[in-house]
Amino acid sequence: MNRIEKIQYLNQILLEEMPEYQETAAWFPRDEASQRRLLRSLMNVRPPIPASQKFLTVQDALLSEEQEERGVVDVETLPAIAKNPRLVLWQGDITTLKADAIVNAANPALRGCFCPLHSCIDNLIHSRSGIQLRLCCDEIMTAQGYDEPPGQAKITPAFHLPSRYILHTVGPVIHGRVTNKDKELLASCYRSCLKLAAEKRLATVAFCCISTGEFHFPHGEAAEIAVKTVEDFLQADTSIRRVIFNVFTDTDLAIYRKLLGERPC
Repeated sequence: MNRIEKIQYLNQILLEEMPEYQETAAWFPRDEASQRRLLRSLMNVRPPIPASQKFLTVQDALLSEEQEERGVVDVETLPAIAKNPRLVLWQGDITTLKADAIVNAANPALRGCFCPLHSCIDNLIHSRSGIQLRLCCDEIMTAQGYDEPPGQAKITPAFHLPSRYILHTVGPVIHGRVTNKDKELLASCYRSCLKLAAEKRLATVAFCCISTGEFHFPHGEAAEIAVKTVEDFLQADTSIRRVIFNVFTDTDLAIYRKLLGERPC
């Protein structure tokens, strides 16, 4: 199959599984880009149910091709900040990072974002990892029997991402003023991820800006908590060699540069 044939096949199977979306799908143009958007949308809303081996084979081939085109950034090649050789500040797409683990800012259900084409990092990570990630998360959460509380962490394989694992953590949701409890819960997200990484002997961990998107934690305060919590943890732990503060926006880049004492390039 060429790429459009892979996309069309996957859409066909998903629409057979979820016939309630067939009318909506008919509105999508037939060009490759539009059909790929349809595929992501259907993957986003698909419940955590098993898939056929052929579906997985075709999906895996498509995601691997797309990952190769996006490229991979090895965190070992990124320059450390001047004042701490174990810390890295990097702006870019976290799904391209080759690290032992990347951190996903998840929701309490911990099964990914079900909102089609949503811009949150949870949606992006699940979309590019493949449907296996939702199945894996569902197994964990079904066994747990209740939603994931804020401030904790779970680990899964990264499937089609270049990282080895994904650390999933739920940050606090801000409604109005940031409370001391909110601050402690956010710090706990970073500590829990680092503790789990150390237990699993993971040497490189890349953090996104937890809670600053849909959960509305102010960017400056969140960055201060992130930097202090990571620095404090690394003072007591020697197993984690590199922590990457992954930012996406120019605003967050400027905030972290100031906190870490880094000058603009």
